[in-house]
Amino acid sequence: MNLSKFAATTALVVLSMSSFAAKPTSIVFDANATAGDGTAYAKYTVKCSNGKKAALTAWDNRGKWCVGDADSKNCEKKQINAAKVACKAPK
Repeated sequence: MNLSKFAATTALVVLSMSSFAAKPTSIVFDANATAGDGTAYAKYTVKCSNGKKAALTAWDNRGKWCVGDADSKNCEKKQINAAKVACKAPK
C-alpha cells in the first residue's frame, strides 16, 4: 500500500513540475536588420511566463529561428520551438 502511494505521489510531482516550466507568452516583432555580410534577418522579443525576456532572430526568410544573434548555436526551424528554448535557457 505504501509503495503505491509513493509511486502515485512521485508521478504527480513529476507531472506538475512540467506545468511550472517557463513558457513563451508572447513573441513581438522588433525590426528588420542586415548582417555585416548583407544577409537580411528579423529581430523579435520573446516574453516568458517567468518574467524573462529573450531575443530571437529569424533568418532565411523566417525559415531558421535562433536564440540571440546569428552566431547562436540554438537555432530551430519553427518560431515556437526557438521561443521555448529561449524561455528554458538560464537567465
